[in-house]
Amino acid sequence: MNNIFNFFGSILGYPLWWLYILVKNYGVAIIMFTVIVNALLFPFSIKQQRSMAATGKLTLKQQQIQKKYAKDKQRMQIEMEKLYEKEGVNPAGGCFTMILPFLVMIGLFYTVQNPLSNALHISNDAIGKALDMLGRIPGINGVSNAQYAQIGIVKNFASLSPYLTMFSAGETARLQSFSHGFMFCGLNLLDTPCDASNIFGTLFRSNLWVIPVFCLVVYLLTQYMSFKMQPSMQQQQGCMKFMFYFMAFISAWFACTVPAAVGFYWIISSIVGFIKIVILNVWYGMDDLNAQAEARHIALLEHEEAATKPLPARAYMPNDDEKKMAKTQKRRK
Repeated sequence: MNNIFNFFGSILGYPLWWLYILVKNYGVAIIMFTVIVNALLFPFSIKQQRSMAATGKLTLKQQQIQKKYAKDKQRMQIEMEKLYEKEGVNPAGGCFTMILPFLVMIGLFYTVQNPLSNALHISNDAIGKALDMLGRIPGINGVSNAQYAQIGIVKNFASLSPYLTMFSAGETARLQSFSHGFMFCGLNLLDTPCDASNIFGTLFRSNLWVIPVFCLVVYLLTQYMSFKMQPSMQQQQGCMKFMFYFMAFISAWFACTVPAAVGFYWIISSIVGFIKIVILNVWYGMDDLNAQAEARHIALLEHEEAATKPLPARAYMPNDDEKKMAKTQKRRK
């Protein structure tokens, strides 16, 4: 699984490096990257909004089916599928846009964790030699954790540059530029806010404590406002509300134990995601989408009715009894 995520991180490293070349700051590059990803996914977000609107309309019918077939789960599932098919609703629609931000965050973690291979795309052979050399040099700051050894080379490039003879001139030049690009608003995005083995003892060792705190606050605030703006989300009860708070604290803990660049991405992603929800509710509000869907449904019914041909006059042939009844009624008149 790590190899898969690391491969994904290598792919994400290309756009992040291109953006870094433009602005020469990794924090700004992350902001631009997040905005671009959300812009590319905006059509899928509209689809998800339509799916949520359609699903919300079916709530009463779903409850009726659940009540009617409470003791027959298989029949209930069949009737639910018939309802979705009849109404043209895909209950899984839009799941992709909910899962992708998490996958991007995991990929970004591997991009930051292995900057030499996933951001600068230096050959594995040269990186292996550099890491072997690093292990023989005592007293290098920030490389006690082998997981972040590549980060240690970037952070300590100035003191290590005489030993990095395994890199080409071009690779060395890129690495030198990269080593100066992780300071953002006084924060070194390559540093980790605290040690996972002693999270409370090391949380305030630097000003990076703002990253996990902002992760928690921004996540809670943006999700709360999202619930207020989207009526369908307000109906969620029980375990869904538990997951809301659980994910908030998990994101804060995660931001404590990984390089600050990953937590910074999570903060920016939450803010941009909230702005996207505001835009969706202004131009693609639930009431407007339901009205458009109803109008399309009526237009379809009218089209089907107009396409239905009336039976020809001679298509119906009365039987003998009907003929006798008609003659009797005629004589009475």
